[in-house]
Amino acid sequence: MPVADYQTYCKMLDNAQKNDFAYPAINVTSLATANACLQAFAEKKSDGIIQVSTGGGQFASGLGQKDSVLGAIVLAEAVHRLAEKYNVYVALHTDHCHPEKVEGFLLPLIAETEKRRAEGKSNLFQSHMFDGSVLPLNDNMDKSVELLKRCAKNDIILEVEAGVVGGEEDGVDNEGLDKSKLYTTPEDMVEVYRRLSSVDGARFMFAATFGNVHGVYKPGNVKLDPSILKNGQKSVVAEFGESAYFDLVFHGGSGSSKEEIEETLSYGVIKMNVDTDTQFSFTRPIVDHMFKNYDQVLKTDGEVGNKKFYDPRTYIKSAEKGMTDRVKEAIDDLHAAGKTLSS
Repeated sequence: MPVADYQTYCKMLDNAQKNDFAYPAINVTSLATANACLQAFAEKKSDGIIQVSTGGGQFASGLGQKDSVLGAIVLAEAVHRLAEKYNVYVALHTDHCHPEKVEGFLLPLIAETEKRRAEGKSNLFQSHMFDGSVLPLNDNMDKSVELLKRCAKNDIILEVEAGVVGGEEDGVDNEGLDKSKLYTTPEDMVEVYRRLSSVDGARFMFAATFGNVHGVYKPGNVKLDPSILKNGQKSVVAEFGESAYFDLVFHGGSGSSKEEIEETLSYGVIKMNVDTDTQFSFTRPIVDHMFKNYDQVLKTDGEVGNKKFYDPRTYIKSAEKGMTDRVKEAIDDLHAAGKTLSS
């Protein structure tokens, strides 16, 4: 299927909200990781979201460029071509973009979609994330509204965040953060809806935080409180009516228990980001290959190794399959299997 257009993407989110499931949103950095997602979605008959971070885009552009915009465009264009071969819908999304990177990452990608639309082509990305959580809420919403207006003109969904996801990702370290900032208040959620809903015709997603942390930690180190989502949604609905119910995003989904995931689905989570676990699932088969075939992959002590073992295609195939299996697990955890909108 072609990458989902705006109407299809909206139907995807509505379908998840109505039926209490969520889409896994998987960060990709290469063709191999993108293919792993597409294969998993297809095997599980699940639609899904493929996303690119600033660091992922920079990596994809190559060491000679280190250009996050160029890499994001290359990956998105590749997914557009590859997705046509699969009988499920995928949407393309960009992950955390902090205020200092808006000018150099987010705006150029929106401009790229505007250029494509002027040429009669489909949007490059279907949604973007602005992460203004480091700002005071009023400043965060001022910038979010500004970006949402431009996105709405171009049939782009904007994801925003209030409250901070802990841990470290893409060089942004919130490890030593005041723990109270990891929990979005009901008052914050009401204010976010009030500000964003002022933009006519706009569609948005909201990453409210409830103790989320990037990365995977030992049991007991992360204190999730999904009831924050429940109470926040109640406050928003009480203030603005049933139609105000948020499309929520669960950040830092790697390592979360199935029980925690289940609870968030009943409170309006329709998208869960998974990155750390899929990184590990990609790397582990490579490690296994190298340890088991140590003498075959190295030219040492006058030996020549074995090309069949050090050919990158050999171990990257295993890595891609490992990641596919982990994405399939996420699809099952989020109850998205079999719920594709494609015929």
